[in-house]
Amino acid sequence: MTILWLLLSVASMVTLKQYAQSNLRLSGASISQSLEAPLVFHDIQAAHDTLTTLGHRGQFYRAVLFDPGNHELTRWERKNTHDENIVERMVNSWLYPAPVPLPVQHNGVNLGSLYLTGSNSVIIHFIWLSLGVLTLCLVLASFIAVAITNRLNQGLVNTLKNMTGVVHDVRTNRNFDRRVEPDGIAEFHRFGQDLNSLLSDMESWQKQLRQRNASLRKSAMRDALTGLKNRASFNNMLTRLLNNPQQRVKTAMLFMDTDNFKQINDTWGHAAGDRVLTELATRLRSFDFTPHSVYRLGGDEFAMILPDIRREEDVQQVIQELRKHIHHPMPFKDGHYITMTLSIGFAMADLHTTPKSLMELADQRMYREKKHRHHTF
Repeated sequence: MTILWLLLSVASMVTLKQYAQSNLRLSGASISQSLEAPLVFHDIQAAHDTLTTLGHRGQFYRAVLFDPGNHELTRWERKNTHDENIVERMVNSWLYPAPVPLPVQHNGVNLGSLYLTGSNSVIIHFIWLSLGVLTLCLVLASFIAVAITNRLNQGLVNTLKNMTGVVHDVRTNRNFDRRVEPDGIAEFHRFGQDLNSLLSDMESWQKQLRQRNASLRKSAMRDALTGLKNRASFNNMLTRLLNNPQQRVKTAMLFMDTDNFKQINDTWGHAAGDRVLTELATRLRSFDFTPHSVYRLGGDEFAMILPDIRREEDVQQVIQELRKHIHHPMPFKDGHYITMTLSIGFAMADLHTTPKSLMELADQRMYREKKHRHHTF
């Protein structure tokens, strides 16, 4: 039984270590996407604020951000580390022996690297509870096995096979919904219930982690102000469409930039500018002339992907209808109304188009139009 205890303990600890490190890498990938925009705009304070916010949620123990030249940009580390005892520090060192390096990239360009050290604030309590209950149950099972080994040998073997099979399945396949089957021996039945209770806790913890990670991934792909998908989501969608040989020949995109938006911020303040961007996003989202997906790239720049366009004449017609849809006066402030206009550049994909060349062409056309048109606000 001592060997069994060791096997179960080692299997559980190794499984927990692998799961903790995998979750740290997954959380780190989401965090690195959140750091993409601050690094693109060289906003170190925003990067530090992001690390601070996520660090207070217990995502990690320490995070250090470096630039491509390996110079430290900012770091965040949990305070009050002196409250940890020796055992907790040993467990943390064992679970996370070294910081996990993660690249921060934008359009394939390396912006820096993030080194994360995991936090054991939740895991340490789970380890003590798991080892305590496991030890207690196995000690109890050992005394019972000695007393009735001759009469119930076969029953004990089957029970142990059932338990080890569940633990092995959990360790090998991460199948946390497995449960130990009820046993005729009361003591082993209680042991199975305790083990099932631990598995239920692990399953619940796993679901919470998945939900948290899904929430992080969703927030990393959405613009917080307008609710539109952001630049990262735009890049993913454009790449996916152009990687499809049948879809790429009927894909077009629009780059859009508001006219005189700076005057709104300078005259009425950034809160008024945010209301304009929100209303503009609502109108772009509700545009129903043709199937489309719309994105906020940053600031007052937007993009629209048109997945079923084959001719330039069709793109021009979409642009005309879009201008009409946007041109209606929108309520602004203190009973005032404004009319917003957009500078729009377009590009159509072909068999040799890359995402970069498509975006550059649309961007050039947009700024060419902005340069030669005269707008009034």
